[in-house]
Amino acid sequence: MTPEWIPIIIVVVFLYGIVIGSFLTVCICQLPQKERSHCRNCGTRISIQYPMVELGNGILYSIIFIQNGANMESVIYCLMASALLVLSVIDWRTYEIPPKINLFILVLGMIHLAFNWEDRGTYLIGLIAVSAWLEGIFLLSGGKAIGGGDVKLMASAGLILGWDKIILAFVIACVAGSVIHLLRMKISQADRQLAMGPYLSAGILFSTLWGEQIITLYWNYLIGI
Repeated sequence: MTPEWIPIIIVVVFLYGIVIGSFLTVCICQLPQKERSHCRNCGTRISIQYPMVELGNGILYSIIFIQNGANMESVIYCLMASALLVLSVIDWRTYEIPPKINLFILVLGMIHLAFNWEDRGTYLIGLIAVSAWLEGIFLLSGGKAIGGGDVKLMASAGLILGWDKIILAFVIACVAGSVIHLLRMKISQADRQLAMGPYLSAGILFSTLWGEQIITLYWNYLIGI
């Protein structure tokens, strides 16, 4: 690919992301079982949330292709990013992660594993590296400390990221969730109930894009001590 084609491809990817984002708004309306669709048929005004989802999806697609290049892995990452975007909005509103989204990410993980079969150990361990620990917390707390959807999300995403990046994603999510939610409780009087899905999604995306660089810097730092 010649350099002059790169901006054109990024624009195309961005526009494609916006088109997919339009479909995601329908998913956000239809997937939650506790909410009715906010569409033109019900007469409810469309929230600014929906164009923001479309724009956000386009931006994520562009960043992924800029960071990772034009390859099959980027396609899988883009589809995962779309799923995480839908998941985050739904979990933020309903405190529930739709099982279909986790299943979709799991299918992406299986496809990713097939394309990276020579490194299967990294990704198969990623399937349980965080989720097994969270499952233990889920069982011990009776689902009060962590949701079953969060456990399944980290298992599915771990199959895509591998054990090292999924652990990094979880650490980022815990730090971000703790800091931001404490600020929300202090500033906007938010209650103690925390929707963990958006923070887990942010950690997964951050680790997907820049996890390798962060992990390399960390190991270099340890070696240098």
